[in-house]
Amino acid sequence: MVFKRRTRQGIAERLARAFYPRGGWRRAASYVVHRLRRLPDAPERIAAGVGAGIFASFTPLYGFHFLLAALVAWLARGNILAALLATFFGNPITFPFIVLGSIELGSWLLGIDQSMKAPEVMKAFGAASYELTGNLGALFGDRPVYWGHLLRFINEVWLPYMLGGAILGTIFGVAGYFVSLPVMRAYQARRREVLRKRFARARRQGGDD
Repeated sequence: MVFKRRTRQGIAERLARAFYPRGGWRRAASYVVHRLRRLPDAPERIAAGVGAGIFASFTPLYGFHFLLAALVAWLARGNILAALLATFFGNPITFPFIVLGSIELGSWLLGIDQSMKAPEVMKAFGAASYELTGNLGALFGDRPVYWGHLLRFINEVWLPYMLGGAILGTIFGVAGYFVSLPVMRAYQARRREVLRKRFARARRQGGDD
C-alpha cells in the first residue's frame, strides 16, 4: 500500500502518542486553531460548532464524541467540521479534570453523599467491565450472572458523570462560543483586508504593464 507505515507502531508507542502526540500538545492545539480559522464559513456557525464540540467532550459517551458533536452542531446550525475539531478540548490532559468535576457536580445534584475519587472511578470501571464480559460469557455456559458492579458503576459513576458533564459542558460550550466568535470575526476581517490589498496591488501592477 502507498500510505502504509514502513514500521508498525508498537502498543507502547501508540499509547505514548495518545497521551503525547508527535510534536507535543502545543503544536497539536495550534494545528486545531489554525484549521478552525481557515474554515470557509460564517463566524457564528464556526463558533456554534466550537461550542458543540466542547459540550460533547464533557459527556461520558466515549467513542461517540464525534457523532454527538456533529449532531449538536447540526441542531445548532453550526459548522460540523468545527465541532469535530473542537472535541480536541477533551484530551488526556483535560479529561481528569472533566471526569472528576462532572462526577463531583452530578453526585451533589443527585444527593450522593460522597462522590468517587479517581482511583475509585477506575476501580469501578474495571469491575463493571469485567462483570459485563463475564455475564456475556455466561450466556454460553452455566455460570451465574451478577450485575452488582455494573449497577454500582451506573448509579455512582455514569449517571453523575452524565448529569454533571451535561451541565459543565453547556457552560463551557457557551463560553467557547462567545470566546471564539470575536476571534473568528477579527481573523476573517483581517484576512479579507489582506486579500483586498493583494487584489488592489495586483490591479495596479496590471495597469502599469
